[in-house]
Amino acid sequence: MKTVKDLNVAGKRVLVRCDFNVPLKDGQIRDDNRIVQALPTIKELVSKGAKVILMSHLGKIDHKDPVKLAEGKVKNTLAPVAVRLGELLGKEVVAALNERIIAKAEALKANGVTPTLGIVRVGENESDLSYERGATKRCETLGVACEKILLPEDVSQEELLATIDKVNKDDSIHGVLLFRPLPKHLNQDEIEQALDPAKDVDCMTNGSMAGVFTGKDLGYPPCTPQACMEILDHYGIDCTGKKAVVVGRSLVVGKPAAMMLIKKNATVTVCHTRTVDMPSVVKEADIVIVAAGRAGVVDDSYVRAGQVIIDVGINVNAEGKLCGDVAYDKVEPIVDAITPVPGGVGSVTTSVLIGHVVDAAEKAAARR
Repeated sequence: MKTVKDLNVAGKRVLVRCDFNVPLKDGQIRDDNRIVQALPTIKELVSKGAKVILMSHLGKIDHKDPVKLAEGKVKNTLAPVAVRLGELLGKEVVAALNERIIAKAEALKANGVTPTLGIVRVGENESDLSYERGATKRCETLGVACEKILLPEDVSQEELLATIDKVNKDDSIHGVLLFRPLPKHLNQDEIEQALDPAKDVDCMTNGSMAGVFTGKDLGYPPCTPQACMEILDHYGIDCTGKKAVVVGRSLVVGKPAAMMLIKKNATVTVCHTRTVDMPSVVKEADIVIVAAGRAGVVDDSYVRAGQVIIDVGINVNAEGKLCGDVAYDKVEPIVDAITPVPGGVGSVTTSVLIGHVVDAAEKAAARR
């Protein structure tokens, strides 16, 4: 008897009938076991190069009564299932990346090197503290040490520059994370450029950015666009010869993402606020990375069947919930694949940062 493993599905569209009839309460999934049980089949097909289309239903709808039909469609939407499925698949990317990082970290430790992240934080900004907690926890999980250098809000330019010089010279610290923006009395650009690009695991120096644009081994690319590339690689999405569109032209995501896609042999177009007829431009792409900075700006008028959408945006909607730059409910039913928010790119980014620290430790060890 043949199984999914015996099928040749490379480059083919595969329709999978799934049982996603999960229990819901107030729009929240109470038991995701049926979704979890479908993951092995989905992963197997994706790993073989298939384009997977999932078909399911939720509850029962009275199709005879127009009012009940409309109510049923709202009540029995599969949108929560799509979000949860995206989260679970996103965790698969993180798990695979973490596995590689742990193996590298253990190999370094076996040779007497403990990969170490140095965190430099000025003041007590809550968003910095939140990210610091997440980074510290991820370091612990992946076997990477973390050294914190905490400075007061009123630290002087000279004191902070001296701190950066100290971590530059400290061979036990392999990567540095400096929380920004810095207080307004400080010259942030001068401080950023003082960091050794070899320890710049968050791409804040001109040297690291030059590495992204020249393809040379200088520093490390920004973590968020690197996370986008990790997602594409994990699911076997070959960019060669594909049309790719990046929505957004910032140095944090847009421009670096464009250069990284070019390195993967994609033909890249960058869209921005002055782009004429952006929906038509985006609709032509095979791969779309959206980093517009506005909630739901990319809707169903921008997309078509067959596309892969990576949503980088993190916003809070009118209901106080996290959402991306893509109108997920409108776009997800149309495209081949889309990353959810939350649970998509953001979940991969922190592991990318720690991965950069381990890579920096490997390079430092090789220089000895």
